[in-house]
Amino acid sequence: MQNAIELNAVKKQLGNFTLGPISLSVPKGCIVGYIGENGAGKSTTIKLMLGLLRADEGEIKLLGNNIKDFTPEMKKDIGYVFDNLYIPQEMNLKNAISFHEKLYGSAWDSKTCNSFVDRFNLPHNKEITHFSRGMKMQLGLTFALSHGAKLLLLDEPTSGLDPVIRDDVLDILLEYIQDENNTVLISSHILSDLEKAADYIAFIHKGQLLFMEQKDELVESCGILSLSSEQARDIDPSAIIGKREHKFGVELLVRRSLVPENMDMDKVSIEDIMIYMIKEDRQ
Repeated sequence: MQNAIELNAVKKQLGNFTLGPISLSVPKGCIVGYIGENGAGKSTTIKLMLGLLRADEGEIKLLGNNIKDFTPEMKKDIGYVFDNLYIPQEMNLKNAISFHEKLYGSAWDSKTCNSFVDRFNLPHNKEITHFSRGMKMQLGLTFALSHGAKLLLLDEPTSGLDPVIRDDVLDILLEYIQDENNTVLISSHILSDLEKAADYIAFIHKGQLLFMEQKDELVESCGILSLSSEQARDIDPSAIIGKREHKFGVELLVRRSLVPENMDMDKVSIEDIMIYMIKEDRQ
């Protein structure tokens, strides 16, 4: 199966921050949640994929093609949504749609665009500067989905939105990947959303990709042990992914397969895994 995204030893220096070198392969037909703390390199990675930044080293392929070889027609296969809508804010909806129609030419699907406008109940005559944050994100998603894109790159699109709109977005993404040729990479701090929708989780920390794993397998393979400090010393160090110490003892994020089966463990969330790993790194 062809990968939708391939990053091979990609590196980028931005001031004192270094991204990579990272390698990442994303198969077609899935949703990947791209997680990490602020400044970890999520937005930089997406900007490199879109050609908004140029990598210092390494190779980036999208939909089987090196981005250095992309033609204007090939770029129409990539849709993107950022945390804001970067088009002239004095436009109204009609102006914005007309602009994108001319930009994408024959790839533009007016029927799809109109269906999303109706679904989101977007106002036709209000200037975009007066759109709410949620409306701007919905409009950005409408544009991304209206030119036949096979790959969506979403950078914090649901940040600051209410739960109802976020749930609508997740429903749309799940509908989108019913076509096995379509793929989504979404960075988000709202990890509960990714737990609902993502097939894979890729975790970047301080510019380094720590892992990309199937979400369900990742969650099921880990557990949290609450132990005294003395009990914690008996745990195989190779089983410990992260820990949090408190006055009553210690909580350990562990690999279930490396601890005794009779030990009581709490279930974990993606957020637990991220927090424990980052805090372990800071100790």
